[in-house]
Amino acid sequence: MNDQTDPLKNESCSVIILAAGLGKRMQSDKAKVLHEIMGRPMILYVVETARRSVGGNIIVVVGHQAEKVKAVISDKETVAFAFQEKQLGTGHAVLCALPLLSEKTENIVILCGDVPLLSYETVRLLISEHLRAGRDLTVLAVNVEVPTGYGRIIFDNNMNLLKIIEEADASDDQKAVKTINSGIYCVKRSFLCEALQKINMNNAQGELYLTDIIEVGSTEGRVLGVMIGSRVEETIGVNSREDLDKAEALMRCKRLETS
Repeated sequence: MNDQTDPLKNESCSVIILAAGLGKRMQSDKAKVLHEIMGRPMILYVVETARRSVGGNIIVVVGHQAEKVKAVISDKETVAFAFQEKQLGTGHAVLCALPLLSEKTENIVILCGDVPLLSYETVRLLISEHLRAGRDLTVLAVNVEVPTGYGRIIFDNNMNLLKIIEEADASDDQKAVKTINSGIYCVKRSFLCEALQKINMNNAQGELYLTDIIEVGSTEGRVLGVMIGSRVEETIGVNSREDLDKAEALMRCKRLETS
């Protein structure tokens, strides 16, 4: 199947990649997304996954060391860049990218530049499920034994998605939830634009959390859903040197399995 006949590779579906962060826990002057896995900056794995998922409709949000990040990506890929001057949260980063979307864009996949193990097969499955169910938003989640450090997926008694609560704002009961947010979404553009105007910075980090749009959608009776990923390792975020080593080991295993 070529891009002309692929139903997911058209202007109606775009990808926004969040890659503006400093990454203080990396203990390095280098922008987090430029740290290498198997000799390749991790952001390039994410951009490649985006391209293989939807084609060429990709916007990368840059901030820290923006010119260096742009140069590394532009050497290998053709994307558009949005600039997030101040690090005011994931919701703010997405707001920075919205003006660059094609007018034909109806649905948006949001990826993180520090999640390099995510496969394009998983992204395409997320998009397909989102479209098939006619949802306003679908979040990729995974079940883990130790959820520390991640946002928790909160359901009601009927397993309807209510919200995502960040760990810093979670109660003890919520922290016990083992279904976590991967930070990866497929969302209808019209809902995203409306919901981002309704969130605020009243949280522990003083940021605009993208996750808060889910509670907006739940309150408004929007069609929301969760896709539980079968491969937990794909959603690992690289936030430290330890994470980087773990991602490198997993990438090597993946290459050996497919060789």
